[in-house]
Amino acid sequence: MAASLCCTPSPTFHTHAMIPSPSSSLQASLSNSFICKIRTNFRDPNKVKFYAILGKDTSVLPNRHCGNCSRLRIPWLPSVKTSNKISKHRALRDDTPASPPVVEETEGFEAEEVFTEVEDASSSTSLASPLKDFIIKAWDHKYLLSLAALYGIAPPSQGWENTGNYIQSIAVLATVITVHEAGHFLAARLQGIRVTKFAIGFGPTLAKWQGKEVEYSLRAIPLGGYVAFPDDGPQSGFKPDDPDLLMNRGILARALVISAGVIANIIFAYTILFGQVLTVGLVEQEYIPGVVIPEIIARSAASRGGLEAGDVVLSVAGKSLGATESSVFDLVDTIKDNPGRPLDFQIRREGFPDLLSIKITPDLAYDGAGKIGVQLSKNARLRRVKAANLGEATQKASNEFMRLTTTVTEGLKQIFLNFAQTADKLSGPVAIVAVGAEVAKSDIAGLFQFAAIVNINLAVVNTLPLPALDGGYFLLIALEALRGKKLPEGVEKGIMSSGILLLLAVGIVLMVRDTLNLGIVQELLR
Repeated sequence: MAASLCCTPSPTFHTHAMIPSPSSSLQASLSNSFICKIRTNFRDPNKVKFYAILGKDTSVLPNRHCGNCSRLRIPWLPSVKTSNKISKHRALRDDTPASPPVVEETEGFEAEEVFTEVEDASSSTSLASPLKDFIIKAWDHKYLLSLAALYGIAPPSQGWENTGNYIQSIAVLATVITVHEAGHFLAARLQGIRVTKFAIGFGPTLAKWQGKEVEYSLRAIPLGGYVAFPDDGPQSGFKPDDPDLLMNRGILARALVISAGVIANIIFAYTILFGQVLTVGLVEQEYIPGVVIPEIIARSAASRGGLEAGDVVLSVAGKSLGATESSVFDLVDTIKDNPGRPLDFQIRREGFPDLLSIKITPDLAYDGAGKIGVQLSKNARLRRVKAANLGEATQKASNEFMRLTTTVTEGLKQIFLNFAQTADKLSGPVAIVAVGAEVAKSDIAGLFQFAAIVNINLAVVNTLPLPALDGGYFLLIALEALRGKKLPEGVEKGIMSSGILLLLAVGIVLMVRDTLNLGIVQELLR
């Protein structure tokens, strides 16, 4: 995940859930022939519906008036543009030459009585694709787009029984983004810095509220958000020397606004873990002596020696394998150091009351080390431990926070140091939501951990001194402090623009890759 500060006429903090393009989730779920024909009819609204073709599935809009359609654009579908006035209705720009748009004009209709029907490109009938898997019912087209985006990142490949898990995962992701943006927002407002917009999500507006100075909005696709700050341009309505503009504030004030998103995520992650240890408890591993053998390769040295899947190795070559995490590494080192030499294994096997002793001679690997052809696992059982008091809760939450932070940091470090081998570990919103849905299937404790990790991940990534990330802007402020003046405006915009383009490129690649890896897509490609 990344957060960026867009170089637009209105400087805007943007948080992206590993994908800077708000439209790519929806694009990934729609077929190329999604739009081909628009027909409007205002004489009998009860016979007109809005259809959205999602591959072979179809979403249907109930017959309701929409009062927000005086100027509707669907930015993810550039071939469609509709406008509505008292005396005429136009539908423009269908890029499909084989099936141009059909428009029926009706005089004298009210502005709110606008219904749009989108049909399949392969047929002139109102609905060519059958209702194969499901029907999404929504209150108006904006909610339909929101549900279509949900379909794109959480397809019901195993039916809708798992939809609740996907919704929980998306809710966690949206909450984390909200916390990050709220950090920027509150840091600015508490200092009296002007803010014009606070938005959660991208795409069409589901709901909005105009405050005294700020417009608050909820968008259809909950995969990002932004806080908008006015600039000193002639269209902003503010004087260039207005002391309440972000760009006119001192270094410390701007640094606080930029770093507040990361700080908010860190505080939120710790709060989640603190609540977990007090309520459901942390899941801890209790180690047992030995090393588990989950799987054995056929015709390997282990298979020839009589080792079986499920065995627990208690000692090797006279060395006991204790109830510690390092027992696996001790066994691996012993095997590697003894290629071609028989080793005595003492094992415990289910169904046998006594311990068994077998001899295995490690084969010689290509690098000269020994190998026996097994998969090894720590011998441990899981238990859930709650804190007895606030002091213990503070200690356990701190330890878990440091452990998760180290895990995220080390993973990020490995990606940078060994990108060719670890690039597949990068995840976009599709993969993140899928992982969260799987976690939600288990128990609430797993969802606590998922929320904490996403917060820490967003915070760590945003500290990187890369263009378009919070760390990149912080670096520019640091350079300004060292130089005693700002970099030229053109240089700053060039740096940040390049960073935004990089985020877009990475995000699109991740979105396409993760979408192609979805089970439902794999089934369609067979």
